Amino acid sequence: MAKSSVNTPIAAVDSLSPRGRATRDSLLDAATRVFERVGFLDARVELIAQEADVSYGTFYRYFESKEDVFRELSTRLFTDVHLREPSAPDMTPAQRLIASNRAYYQAYRRNARMMAIVEQVATFNAEFRDLRHQHRAQWIERTASAIARWQREGRARAGLDPTMAARAMAAMVDHSLYLWLVQGEDADETKLLETLDQMCLGALGLDG
Repeated sequence: MAKSSVNTPIAAVDSLSPRGRATRDSLLDAATRVFERVGFLDARVELIAQEADVSYGTFYRYFESKEDVFRELSTRLFTDVHLREPSAPDMTPAQRLIASNRAYYQAYRRNARMMAIVEQVATFNAEFRDLRHQHRAQWIERTASAIARWQREGRARAGLDPTMAARAMAAMVDHSLYLWLVQGEDADETKLLETLDQMCLGALGLDG
């Protein structure tokens, strides 16, 4: 069993009572508020415990450190942002791509404040940079698979490398939303989203 920095055994999630799960969830919610308020570097376990209205020792019953909490919050964030709802079977590739872009935008907007912190931490922490890359790779792999399928069906431009195309589109959409939702760059929402859609569709040859 994992040990915390104060030698308190960390309770396994699946062994927690309903009350224990509620306390753990409260700590995660409190950690989110603290990270969003003061950032990763200035966040401390004491602040998270105070925000959750629990003792310092209680924190270490559920997490090893602030990094441990941040790791779980980051994983939850990436899961939410990269989750895709099943699309209707009669949707065209263009409709599927637009729906995927919209789902990503909505999730990014929900998580914009934490996304800003995750992106910042990834610049100086190798563990969280790797975590960011792993989730991005899953997103790209899923997109590349769809592009390759559309190419086999004769719907997408045949000369494109599916993986490179997926990476380029992901970078364009991701950075555009980052500049807008995190950095505060001025943009008209409708025009920006429609432009991103048009550029993705045009690149794949799905705009005909």
